[in-house]
Amino acid sequence: MALYWPNKGGSKTRLKAAIISHGYGGQHTGYSFIARNLVAHGYFVASIQHELPTDEPIPLVGTPQLVRRPNWERGVQNILFVRQELHHRYPRLDFSRLLLVGHSNGGDVSMLFAQEYPRLVQRVISLDNRRMPFPRARRPRILSLRSSDQVADSGVVHTLAEQRHFSSTVVTLPHTIHNDMWDGATAAQQQEINALISAFLEH
Repeated sequence: MALYWPNKGGSKTRLKAAIISHGYGGQHTGYSFIARNLVAHGYFVASIQHELPTDEPIPLVGTPQLVRRPNWERGVQNILFVRQELHHRYPRLDFSRLLLVGHSNGGDVSMLFAQEYPRLVQRVISLDNRRMPFPRARRPRILSLRSSDQVADSGVVHTLAEQRHFSSTVVTLPHTIHNDMWDGATAAQQQEINALISAFLEH
């Protein structure tokens, strides 16, 4: 687990908390450009490792919402565990305004967490999750950044009418593919992603 601390604020200042979940096959250290941006907005950030080399591969055959559900549920438990441990270890962290950020499969995990524990999450940022449907609710607020080369399953992403109703934001990045949404992105791609995240957090 990688931890990122904001510099501002005294030792007694309550800090907003964010948890980043990597894409399948990725590493918890692979989203530092997003973590640093969140830190600039006053967030404490924990980027957690969901998969280990000894884990069974994620199923590639069958209906994803069914065969991958155990993987997502384990990810939800990972987030709950990290949240509890950090709350115990660092009492100044304010988990009442939790922000979840997830790429691809990590975004599916984040959406399932938001659906099962809506009172624990204030905002979710999805980097091109494709399988787990967005919660159809006003809380948490959702920003979804969509790639130019991958399409989500039917019913996953909010429609335009749902975006208006639930105050969510869905943006397609015409120059960014699914596998570029991590530290391997170009400087221009990182700048665009962070600008959209900043606008979402400031609204």
